[in-house]
Amino acid sequence: MHTITQPLEEMNPQKVEIADNLEKTLTAAINDCQPDKLFILADTTTEQLCLPVVEGFSRLADARRIVIGATDTHKTLESLAHVWEELSRQGATRHTLLINIGGGMVTDLGGFAASTFKRGIQYINIPTTLLSMVDASVGGKTGINFNGLKNEIGVFNNAASVILDTQFLRSLDGENILSGYAEMLKHGLINNEQMWAELMNYDIEQPDFGELRRMVAESVAVKQRIVTEDPTEKGIRKALNLGHTVGHAFESFALHRKPVLHGYAVAWGIICELYLSCAKTGFPTDKMHQTVTFIKEHYGKMQITCDDYPALLELMTHDKKNVGTTINFTLLGGLGDIRINQSATQEEIYEALDFYREC
Repeated sequence: MHTITQPLEEMNPQKVEIADNLEKTLTAAINDCQPDKLFILADTTTEQLCLPVVEGFSRLADARRIVIGATDTHKTLESLAHVWEELSRQGATRHTLLINIGGGMVTDLGGFAASTFKRGIQYINIPTTLLSMVDASVGGKTGINFNGLKNEIGVFNNAASVILDTQFLRSLDGENILSGYAEMLKHGLINNEQMWAELMNYDIEQPDFGELRRMVAESVAVKQRIVTEDPTEKGIRKALNLGHTVGHAFESFALHRKPVLHGYAVAWGIICELYLSCAKTGFPTDKMHQTVTFIKEHYGKMQITCDDYPALLELMTHDKKNVGTTINFTLLGGLGDIRINQSATQEEIYEALDFYREC
């Protein structure tokens, strides 16, 4: 078992553990919390595929179960209210522990539910998708979508513990593996050339899960290092938003058509923001084209026209990094050369969208 301790100055410390023995690791994490009652939150997918892995654990014998709808379309105020109602109806107290088992939707919503119920109860995240392992469950961000916007409502509040067990990845389809891999690719871009090159050369279509386990640990360590330095995103934590200003706009735009997986939208956003990086901060053109080719081959692209640009631009104005009416981006001067708080004009953003459509 590998333990990464995250001593956040403005939040409670958080442990991220890569478990060799899930029952032993989870039992120890529960005992550290000393709860009076246990609740498990899952969605309809993880209820079938993941709860059977843990339901025989003796420490969970008396745990109560709450189930919400699957996919990001259920990351809503209604689902949040259902969790609150079930906690209240079944007698949860301020000393109760909520265990979130699922992808990023479950860990985000469950973390927010725990953070707000009775002004805050403890929670543990057991992420079951690659995306939630390397991104959503680490770093203390919780929340829900609201008013058609991604993660519009939420708080920073760490889980008591995050437990990663890569055995869950074997139940994922290829699209969900790729969705998480986009965030790993982002971590490689903001870290160094060696990590980026390894990610570019890994056979993600036929994954070696032993190798992927090691790469997940390295990817989590990149995020941990940045989050530790800047827990509430006042500075360098914005590095983790590479690809997300445009990516979240794609994702929110798709909600009104056919929803897309978060990682796919981020991958498409990376294309646009690497183009801006080449144009504005000197990112090497060859590295951009290699990355764009990888993304195009594995993720395809969402069909948009120039008539969609104003709607996408409007969605970008809601990005939480923005200051006033200026749309802020995280760009790169090179692999690992992070440039936060970069702005772009409407014309430059439209050029990036043109590049995305034509690449």
